[in-house]
Amino acid sequence: MRQVLRRQSAPRPESDPLDWKHIDAWPNNEVSRQIKGPVHLWHVQETGAGDTVLLLHGAGGSTHSFRDLIPLLAQRFHVVAIDLPGQGFTRLGARNRCGLDQMVGDIQALCEQEGWHPRVFVGHSAGAAICLRLAKAALHKGTQGVRVIGLNAALGRFTGIAGMLFPAMAKALAATPFVTALFAGTARNPERARALLDSTGSKLSPEGLEFYRRLIGNRDHVNGALSMMAQWSLDDLLDELPDFAIPTLLIVGEKDQTVPPKVSREAAQILPNAHIKTLADLGHLAHEERPAEIAGLIQSFSEVDAPRRDQFVGPSDTR
Repeated sequence: MRQVLRRQSAPRPESDPLDWKHIDAWPNNEVSRQIKGPVHLWHVQETGAGDTVLLLHGAGGSTHSFRDLIPLLAQRFHVVAIDLPGQGFTRLGARNRCGLDQMVGDIQALCEQEGWHPRVFVGHSAGAAICLRLAKAALHKGTQGVRVIGLNAALGRFTGIAGMLFPAMAKALAATPFVTALFAGTARNPERARALLDSTGSKLSPEGLEFYRRLIGNRDHVNGALSMMAQWSLDDLLDELPDFAIPTLLIVGEKDQTVPPKVSREAAQILPNAHIKTLADLGHLAHEERPAEIAGLIQSFSEVDAPRRDQFVGPSDTR
């Protein structure tokens, strides 16, 4: 029987917070487990009953990002949240498996191994791109009523000089352990962590800040995030968007300073069955700022047979 979650505050560990022996210091740890699976040693949180909802965080995040969303969704759904390879508590099994196609393949294999058949795919930031690919594969396998929800979805290309420099910089940093260790060490400073989170446009509680401080202060986690960035390419996926007919809801925080809101609006113009909902006073971590509102949108979008445009469109949305 899957365990029902209770809300909790996590104690602060005395040593490395991402060592499995400290999992009890992580939110929703009572439904956490390690799974020896395809390629990696995965950290998964699983709870609830009903249709399966898969939650995927973005680059540099972990399941903690959904700490308040998971208990709310578990009242209606079977919820599975995964730490991406090399991030959070998932131990990287192969450094060359952090690109989009590789992650999709490994998560598909994990789902098959565990007997999960997600119908609803919820991805934050870069996690939304993974969800689009996974949803398409699920539809091809015969899953009915497939839905995708992108939370400040990163569905755009770097342009100009950033497009040339950012991937190269990520590759260089990921290949230089000293730089990774230095970054992780300086990021343990609470003020640096606060400045980093403030740059997302979101305002988190001190508890939320502490979880991120622990993450970005861990060398293995930073290395995993950099490896993902270094191997990331959306070119093929973006070219496929005009043919992606699965109902998709793009939830946008108007104050997002990490992924500009125009990225979701432009994607919504390309996706043939896209709906977009703008939340005026939220940033990149909107689902952490107002989890109840996001949970309501996810549930409503997941439970209707044919979503109407006006159900999920705000006054500033064109699609």
